[in-house]
Amino acid sequence: MSPYYRWQGEELQLFVHCQPGASKEEFAGQHGDRLKIRLRAAATEGQANKALISFLAKQFKVGKAEIELSSGAQSRQKTLKIKQPNRLPEELEITAP
Repeated sequence: MSPYYRWQGEELQLFVHCQPGASKEEFAGQHGDRLKIRLRAAATEGQANKALISFLAKQFKVGKAEIELSSGAQSRQKTLKIKQPNRLPEELEITAP
């Protein structure tokens, strides 16, 4: 199991390092024990947080309302919860519970 995720029942908890202001949106490997995600949005007025939730919703095929930013709203180090993901992106090598 990778250190950047944990299952809590059917809820997936992700530990993320966010890089705002990137040239494209993508998973970018690991940053320490966190999943690095690059985002185009700037880190101002919650734009990067909104972009992160939108990116993860597309990747895991869930509605934006199914993703909760549980900590790190003002930090690059974030913890998110995804309720019942419909897809597990292959490049993340996340195993189902």
